[in-house]
Amino acid sequence: MKTYHIQDNPFVVPTSDGKIIKEHFGLASDGNSEISIAHMVAPAGWSEPFQTPEFDEYTFIIKGKKQFIINDEEIVLEAGQSIKINKGTRVQYSNPFTEPCIYLAICKPAFSMDLVNREDP
Repeated sequence: MKTYHIQDNPFVVPTSDGKIIKEHFGLASDGNSEISIAHMVAPAGWSEPFQTPEFDEYTFIIKGKKQFIINDEEIVLEAGQSIKINKGTRVQYSNPFTEPCIYLAICKPAFSMDLVNREDP
């Protein structure tokens, strides 16, 4: 029995806002509720509503920039930077810049629409 799993066919989450989400491990890809790891591409001009997730979220920027509004504080991360946002924190994610942002998102426990608590736009 193998003690590892190579993920070469991540679950592509359907979106309607141009964002590309490829979940390598997590609820949608392998049923793991403890952690999710996703490769993301946020197109230029993308944003989503404020949310107050019930999971910790770690973000590592690979290329481009991403804007975070956390408790009314605006933060911009660039390639090579990372952030941990604790569960229960009100946050909005966006890419108001002219280039796509490529990043990794890790959620613990795993991302779930039932736990994200998005506000109505």
